[in-house]
Amino acid sequence: MHIVATPAHRHPVPGMPRSIAAPGPALAGTAGTVMTTLAAAPAPARHTIAIHHVQQIVLGVRRLGGDIDALLRRAAISPALLASPTARVTQDQYAALIRTLRRITRDELWGLLSRPVPPGVFAQAASAMIHCATLEEAIQAGLRQYRLHIGDFTPRLHRSDDGKTVSVQLQAHAPATPCHVFAESTFVFHAYGLINWLVARRVPLARVDLSASAPKGQTDTERIFNTTVRYGQPCTALHFDAARLRLPVMQDATGLGEFLREAPHKLLVRYRDNSCLAERIRLHLRSHLDDELPSLEQMAQMLRLTPQTLRRRLRDEGRGYQNIKDNLRRDVAIGMLERSDLSLQQVALRLGFSEPSTFHRAFKKWTGVAPGEYRQLASAGS
Repeated sequence: MHIVATPAHRHPVPGMPRSIAAPGPALAGTAGTVMTTLAAAPAPARHTIAIHHVQQIVLGVRRLGGDIDALLRRAAISPALLASPTARVTQDQYAALIRTLRRITRDELWGLLSRPVPPGVFAQAASAMIHCATLEEAIQAGLRQYRLHIGDFTPRLHRSDDGKTVSVQLQAHAPATPCHVFAESTFVFHAYGLINWLVARRVPLARVDLSASAPKGQTDTERIFNTTVRYGQPCTALHFDAARLRLPVMQDATGLGEFLREAPHKLLVRYRDNSCLAERIRLHLRSHLDDELPSLEQMAQMLRLTPQTLRRRLRDEGRGYQNIKDNLRRDVAIGMLERSDLSLQQVALRLGFSEPSTFHRAFKKWTGVAPGEYRQLASAGS
């Protein structure tokens, strides 16, 4: 999905954390020294994007008979990476691909639906929504705007029978082709990012339902939404607490221009990580990559937690400690391999590997290709 780091929002909500080190439920009782370490950590290593999402986002152009290889090369993505199901691309590459797709297709959903969504519809919806008083009014205004331009599905706001849960649901009117189901997934991603921006905080989701089948390769969907994702559902929908509809809209025309320049590929980052234990741990590990990374037991001790509690809290977030360490090293390695001034040995040493051969084996396990081959493939896409 579309993940790019951005500065903190200009209108912090009273009572919300101002930094990744702000105490939250996941780190209650953490020692002050550990919090200082977390706060002093450098900017987080940027998550990379699973090649599955690259394969999906070009489906519309492929359906229209476009030159996929040329399109990918314009975004500095090697077409050869599509053949490796565990490959990843950088956020900058994915953002460049989105920009290229919009220019080529003149369509905000990149040729995925039966008719284009004209450029500017997202901006019109956001502009209408900032003049609403509450989140409920804003969502209704935004969905009305999109119903004028999309015929393949109808987006509506739906309340549960008991009134406790509300859903942004997409009622499909077209066959569930790969293009159609990915368009639905993209729509709810954009909708969720817009909702978070409007109220200047992350709105927790109860779950996400997608009409798409469960992907066979790696995907970032669960991490992006930070909740349970159910695939193969009759209706694509976001489900959240109905009480959130009463939240006031915090945005106005002043910040709209900046937001639109960042959208759609920067929609979720500002409100994604503050309450996430896994991301706080990732930040801490990022500042110690060139050393031996702490074991789970050592990390639990630093956080004043038992190892069992740390495992449980990470499991509740759908994470594992070893997985966090591996993914961090993988993402940093991919970023470093984009730099031609670093040798493979230097990359290995900066990631804390004592032997380049160990790094080679680890990187091939993470991405499906050896680091030298990955660098060659990346260069071929430039």
